[in-house]
Amino acid sequence: MASIKDVAAEAGVSVATVSRVLNDHPSVSEEARARVLAAVRSLGYRPNAVARSLRTDQTRTLGLVISDVLNPYFTELARSVEEEARALGYSVIIGNADERPDLQDHHVRTLLDRRIDGLLVSPTDGGSPGMLDAARAGTPMVFVDRWLPGLDVPVVRADGRAAVRDLVAHLHGLGHRRLAIIAGPAATTTGSERVQAFREALAAYGIALPDAYIGQGDFQAESGRRATEGFLDLAEPPEVVFAADNLMALGALDAVRARGLRVPEDIALAAFDDIPWFVHTDPPVTAIAQPTGELGRAAVRALIDRIEGRTPRSVTLPARLVVRRSCGEPGGAGQGPGESVAVGQEPGEAAPRQAPAQSAPVRSAPARQPAAPRAPASQSPAAQSPVRRSQS
Repeated sequence: MASIKDVAAEAGVSVATVSRVLNDHPSVSEEARARVLAAVRSLGYRPNAVARSLRTDQTRTLGLVISDVLNPYFTELARSVEEEARALGYSVIIGNADERPDLQDHHVRTLLDRRIDGLLVSPTDGGSPGMLDAARAGTPMVFVDRWLPGLDVPVVRADGRAAVRDLVAHLHGLGHRRLAIIAGPAATTTGSERVQAFREALAAYGIALPDAYIGQGDFQAESGRRATEGFLDLAEPPEVVFAADNLMALGALDAVRARGLRVPEDIALAAFDDIPWFVHTDPPVTAIAQPTGELGRAAVRALIDRIEGRTPRSVTLPARLVVRRSCGEPGGAGQGPGESVAVGQEPGEAAPRQAPAQSAPVRSAPARQPAAPRAPASQSPAAQSPVRRSQS
């Protein structure tokens, strides 16, 4: 392997001149710079990154601690972070917290020990002691997707409130009145924010969100399954289950099918965090999509601004509703997995369900009429529920 001395000999310059060229020092002539760079290419010389980091106090390495690497949302986020960092001359080391604060702290400590230049974190379960200490100590840091109030750390996230309002307007227009949510952990900002947005959107239509229609999840598929089983066991099950993330939605779908029920004929399903798989399920799932790639790229740029002494700023991007067929939308078995962005009605404007074309029959219950207002869940008789109860 070629050394810096070999490069100097090949280029006919001193070792100091080679070092200045490799560190972009302006005091080198263009002719000497050209000879050094030609020698570097000819010999295949690779600078020692560790030695360079000791001289410059920078490793040009970023740390990324994500909440769950198995969640397709975070997988896509990590990919966009790595691509943007590489384009800007940085490498990325990724740690998977698996929604566990102790693992989050383990990765934070390990990354700091490796002298990373900055840290991207999606805090799990309200944060963890080591991560909080690093933030308060002034470690260059940016929060992605989730954040912790009260810390002077830039946040790059999506705002899903408008998309949740669009979803509720869409469901209301389809005639649904009994709507439930599978919530994420209340200690996370995304967990609490999505429930609050859902509750406020329902209130705009005069629809309550009873405690029985709030299932507690943990952003894992099994919790979505358990919450949905609880909904189906109610004397008056909900007409729609809205899962506050994609894995909980998949768990909800499993629970519905395990009872021999169908989506959307027996119960409708919607999700936060759209994923590519949702167009391949039967039926394709109506979901709220976040601009994941854009979030990852913006987070890298904000962190590098912080590392390089510029003032980073927080970034908030809008999420959007993607309408498919899991809530009883017109256009059933005869159509492919096409999608469109829903436009919400104003509260009180319950749009009638459109009649489908004869070539594409709708697989939704014909008895559900959107124009007729329904009583709150606590007053409606159980016999009105469109959900088939299990025979166990």
